[in-house]
Amino acid sequence: MRNPLPRFIAASGLTNMGDGIALVAWAWLATQLTRDPLLIALVPVALKAPWFLFSLPAGLLIDRADRRGVILAADAVRLIAYAAAAVVVWLALPLDPPPLRGTDQPGLFVLIAICAVTVGAAEVLRDNAAQTLLPALIPEQHLERANGRLWSVEMVMNMFVGTALAGVLIGISLALPFAVNAAAMAAAMLLILSLHGDFRADTSDNSTRSRNWRADLREGLAFLLSQPILRGLAILTGFFNFAFEAMIVTLVLIVQERLQLGPLAISAIMASGAVGGVLAGTINDRIVIHYGRSRVLQAAMISTFAFPLTVLLAGTGYGALFLICAGFFVSEFMGILWNTVSITYRQRHIPRRLLGRVNSAYRLFAVGMAPLGMLTAGFLTRGATESFGRETALLTPFWLAILVFAGLSVIYWRFLDRSFT
Repeated sequence: MRNPLPRFIAASGLTNMGDGIALVAWAWLATQLTRDPLLIALVPVALKAPWFLFSLPAGLLIDRADRRGVILAADAVRLIAYAAAAVVVWLALPLDPPPLRGTDQPGLFVLIAICAVTVGAAEVLRDNAAQTLLPALIPEQHLERANGRLWSVEMVMNMFVGTALAGVLIGISLALPFAVNAAAMAAAMLLILSLHGDFRADTSDNSTRSRNWRADLREGLAFLLSQPILRGLAILTGFFNFAFEAMIVTLVLIVQERLQLGPLAISAIMASGAVGGVLAGTINDRIVIHYGRSRVLQAAMISTFAFPLTVLLAGTGYGALFLICAGFFVSEFMGILWNTVSITYRQRHIPRRLLGRVNSAYRLFAVGMAPLGMLTAGFLTRGATESFGRETALLTPFWLAILVFAGLSVIYWRFLDRSFT
């Protein structure tokens, strides 16, 4: 029987290429409709808010359904949403110059937000199902290596190929990135269809079938809350994502207004992170074995300062771009090592029949904090603009991130030291 892992990784690579294209395309499109930081933040909020709203129901569904079928359905929904976004944007071109406050095209803005929410909701199902399906494809002792290879491919396709391709596609037409994403989802679906086997949760004790959905949700939440290490990692990851997404909201505006560069500059920053992530993914298992999980997590926590500090220290032009790329490289390299420890720990310590529910409860906070960070950045930047001026205001999310990272380091340093010794 052919090894199914390469096809699974290839499908994830294609969908992540689409995510990378969308990462730049959604943000750039928002800045062509308005220069208002709060309204710009609403587009990525629409993408991430479903993590807060649908994580728990997604986990319940994943533990009751064929996980391959869930992935196929989610990719089909994203295909339709991306195709709709391509048509809507194409019909609206050419766009008028964007105002500093509000938007002159509220109808288009709302339609794009609806497409973004749809993509985000499907992504909740897809990502959670994929994480719970992976252990069914390989022996448990190979999880670190498989996760590392999977993340390497995902980062190459997301933050290198996807973002670089986005810069080129946007230069041709704002509608083209979304059309290419629809095609990528179709190709990924064909690869997932080629996987054969039983990808349902372990229901040999009939526990999932015998209880109602409220009892199932309570069981997943109770397990997460009863595990101090899982609970602590969820809180840490949630606040990391809060701060990171707050920075990303104004990064596009910093590139446009402070660095005076185009969409390829955003692609370069994302690509530098991909290089760091791929490098980490090729040696992650050896680093974790050599240094131990506690030291790796503590080093990853310290590295979170690299990205905001380089943005704050950067000046203008290509020299500033290089410095920011270096900071993002360090941040993503260590971020992959953090994921190696935290995700593998979940895959090994959560019972297979609970994996979907507990994983979704974990990510409810870990990823659900992201839209709160985006909204905070939007409000903070808009308010600071009136008091301190535009240039200073765009940097306020990065100062916020440094404060958050410093607080987490003080509070959780000993927790990381004790938990994995």
